[in-house]
Amino acid sequence: MANGTLFYVIGPSGSGKDSLMTYARARLAGNPKVVFAHRYITRAANAGGENHVALTEQEFKSRQQAGLFAMHWHSHGCHYGIGKEINMWLAKGCNVVMNGSREHLPYARQDYPELQPVWIEVSQAVLAERLRARNRESENEIQQRLMRAAAYRAPAGEIVITNDGALELAGEQLVKLIAPKALAACA
Repeated sequence: MANGTLFYVIGPSGSGKDSLMTYARARLAGNPKVVFAHRYITRAANAGGENHVALTEQEFKSRQQAGLFAMHWHSHGCHYGIGKEINMWLAKGCNVVMNGSREHLPYARQDYPELQPVWIEVSQAVLAERLRARNRESENEIQQRLMRAAAYRAPAGEIVITNDGALELAGEQLVKLIAPKALAACA
């Protein structure tokens, strides 16, 4: 059986990655060919945003030392990990969708050379509005996030979904990208 594709969804905080993946997950809920990976994060489960597995720093380090992560990184004061279960899903022919890190992308490509990055982009004005609306960062932190977002743009030839408008528009683009490549059900 052919391996599935690893869709590595990336974009600045506030670009709507979690909303888009939640939309696609709901639309593809009955599709056994597509699996959405949870991230393991040293952040409280009720912190808002994505549906993740909350771990303490000690739990995270223990799992890291045991080799239970396919990939892991540190960003914005938290540790993030993707479990090795994605390797089994890919080997069974499932397409796997994960919330990645722009900074970790070069390392992820080393381990998963056929990984498909999906860049979620949003205008600076919409991004600033979303960051302020979620009320998680100070104005200084928002400005830093906006500068960081401007510095990370998709290279030519990469898949880009612009998420400035209605969630359904960008969400359907993600669904169409993920679903057609899932040719055989996971076995």
